[in-house]
Amino acid sequence: MDDIAQATGLGKGSLYGAFGDKGKLFHRVFGDWCTAVVEVAEGRLTGGPDAEALARLSGYVHLMAENTASDTERRGCFLAKGAAELAQRDPTVARRSAETMTALLTLLRTEISAAQRHGDIDSAADPERLAALLLTVVRGIEAVGKAGLDPETLRNIADTALAVLPMPGGGIASQPGAVRPTRTNVVPLAGPSANSPST
Repeated sequence: MDDIAQATGLGKGSLYGAFGDKGKLFHRVFGDWCTAVVEVAEGRLTGGPDAEALARLSGYVHLMAENTASDTERRGCFLAKGAAELAQRDPTVARRSAETMTALLTLLRTEISAAQRHGDIDSAADPERLAALLLTVVRGIEAVGKAGLDPETLRNIADTALAVLPMPGGGIASQPGAVRPTRTNVVPLAGPSANSPST
């Protein structure tokens, strides 16, 4: 609390008066972070022409890999760390984490369905399962990146996940729609008050 008071310029009394206690302050910050995670995804997966859906999916997955690769201090994601440590015993964190994952799944599923309508992904494939796979890859990239895998390996994981999406006729994609983002496209791993979080 001393650090927070110093960073905000507020006294402890003002912080407690606004949020009630440390737990409520944590829940507010965690909730804001989760909102920002979804907003980052919405910025990439907001719908549009079906013909561009695979490119949007590719751009989002590559962006998440690039964000993790750029996190040289291995700070990781507040959502991932908070859920891993607290979801088992904190109902508020568990609920907010689940809501965030559900929102991400919905965005991914919508784009996969659009790519299926356009013929870029096999229409017989289950979009719910493919969305869950891509979400797991995106979240897993953050975890293994924090554990120390090198940036190029993280980028290759993203490439491989997209390359195995089922294509019409039973094939798999080789180089789906979008190129890897450049450094200027990367969303920094920072709190919602500064820049949107990556994952």
